[in-house]
Amino acid sequence: MPMQAPQSRLLGSLNATATASPSPGLAANHTGPWCLQVPIPDGLFLSLGLVSLVENLLVVVAIAKNRNLHSPMYCFICCLALSDLLVSVSSVLETAVLLLLVVQQLDDVIDVLICSSMVSSLCFLGAIAVDRYISIFYALRYHSIVTLPRARCVVLAVWGASVTSSSLFVAYYNHTAVLLCLIILFLAMLALMAVLYVRMFTRACQHAQGIARLHKGQRPSHQGSGLKGAATLTILLGIFFFCWGPFFLHLALIVLCPRHPTCSCVFKNFNLFLTLIICNSIVDPLIYA
Repeated sequence: MPMQAPQSRLLGSLNATATASPSPGLAANHTGPWCLQVPIPDGLFLSLGLVSLVENLLVVVAIAKNRNLHSPMYCFICCLALSDLLVSVSSVLETAVLLLLVVQQLDDVIDVLICSSMVSSLCFLGAIAVDRYISIFYALRYHSIVTLPRARCVVLAVWGASVTSSSLFVAYYNHTAVLLCLIILFLAMLALMAVLYVRMFTRACQHAQGIARLHKGQRPSHQGSGLKGAATLTILLGIFFFCWGPFFLHLALIVLCPRHPTCSCVFKNFNLFLTLIICNSIVDPLIYA
């Protein structure tokens, strides 16, 4: 959260751990002038949160109101938008409200809200990847495999697991196991998305090659489709890694080198990493919805 605002206990503890002095024997200038810290103003953070909130709210309302979009695929997209919306709500709520009023019970609720929204957002990104994989590799059986009741069960399972795990994370926020679980979740979702989307891209290229063999005159079109597919895949995975990676790198360094001067330089940009997650909430509707 912004440096000036009172942080929630969970994220505040991560930032406090990160910005602690590397060791009593190390001078402050051991981080050196090369240690870059990007300041994030409260106004910018609040503005990004509001943009993300409005954008994802529009997606949720559009899918909820349009009965033609009441299908498993759009159900997952709606839940992703709802998760991103909660990320924004928790950020705006903490920045705007806690500046004026600090209540321990409210602090605990915001902690669970922040953590569960992040966990559910990661899980629904993986669910969308699985849904699209099934739609391509099991096209004829897709509507019998991915039914609306099953999609609802997945949604309930994800939200239930997110809230439960987040409550445990908040209760034991100062344990290394909490950080390791979050890091493993991120790596698992990254690996799942990379494997599934690369396989889908490979299948699309094979399909395009088959069409090109039937229509040899359309070979340039096939090459153009391959380049567009590669660009789309790069953007999809690149944005996910760029927005989420720094935050989980921060968590990993807390476990691996909490007192090393080089790691301390990374820790100084904790608020920047949280801002990137908010930016991901802004970009997700543009990519998926």
